[in-house]
Amino acid sequence: METDKRYQVFVSSTYKDLQEERTEVMHALLELDCIPSGMELFPAANEDQWSLIKKVIEDCDYYVLILAGRYGSCGPDGVSYTEMEYRYAIEQGKPVIAFLHRSPDQIAQGKCEVEQEGRQKLDAFRTLVEKRICKQWASAAELGSVVSRSIIQLMKSDPAIGWVRADELPDKNAALELLRLRHRVDELESELAHARTTAPKGTEDLAQGDETTEFNYTFRVRDRDLSFMDYSDKFAATWNSVFSAIGPAMISEASERSLKQILNSFVMNSNHERLKKKEKLAGSELSRFTLNLEDFQTIKVQLRALGLIVKSANFHGVKDTDTYWALTPYGDETMTRLRAIRRTHDLGPEFELGPTT
Repeated sequence: METDKRYQVFVSSTYKDLQEERTEVMHALLELDCIPSGMELFPAANEDQWSLIKKVIEDCDYYVLILAGRYGSCGPDGVSYTEMEYRYAIEQGKPVIAFLHRSPDQIAQGKCEVEQEGRQKLDAFRTLVEKRICKQWASAAELGSVVSRSIIQLMKSDPAIGWVRADELPDKNAALELLRLRHRVDELESELAHARTTAPKGTEDLAQGDETTEFNYTFRVRDRDLSFMDYSDKFAATWNSVFSAIGPAMISEASERSLKQILNSFVMNSNHERLKKKEKLAGSELSRFTLNLEDFQTIKVQLRALGLIVKSANFHGVKDTDTYWALTPYGDETMTRLRAIRRTHDLGPEFELGPTT
């Protein structure tokens, strides 16, 4: 069951000049079921508190910066804690979004930097922030609305880990069951990988590979006087050559009718030239090479017994009464190994690419 997540959002800004704005932002985040955190947790700014601030930023899912007319109190190196928080959030890879006052020159004088140095640092900081994603606001109410919309968009575009209630977490038994199932999945994946490259048990004594078997077939001869005569013959072929001929047709699946046609072509290609050289067939037209039906059944059973093919369970319609066959994972691996073209390592100097004429 999916648990309800809550996201922790660090809100960074100067404090005294933006109390109203921070209140609006906090309310907006709470309405989104977020957990706001920020300087309210850190009443003093020193090295010990800075270590705590960094820890809280690390635990947060998102980081929000509010920037108006003040640069803020500075640490020992002259950088404000607000800027230090911003830089640290970026350094930690947190999703960051900044909200800049739209008209800094219209901010009340009491909420602006008095010293020239402070104004310069604020301008430099604002320039730095504008290089990344930022939104603008002019009033506390507008800021709360902009923050709310922006956080929703940020949660969609950059989902974070979030927090859940302890009672929504899987208990010990559920965790153990998940672990058991994970192990079982790993075992099944290992078995599947093994099945792709290994013949099934019990096939060691079956004819296979480059071992040859005789197959019977018939063919038709058309003599010079245009008369027809059917002949029968037999030839030897390896199981690899038979499977290599029909294997590609079963990458998806193939009907028995199409497999018979492929095997008939295989018979013709294996015997046509040899038969044409026989004296009594010289000058005759040879056609209709057909593998013996019993031998076709033997091929089908043998390849099935070797774990290379399996009967397809797909439905092809009420009117389609044909039987369909497909490769097993091991059959697919074997067929690919037999049919894939291997790289030629030594082509020789005469194999040089050039324009054709």
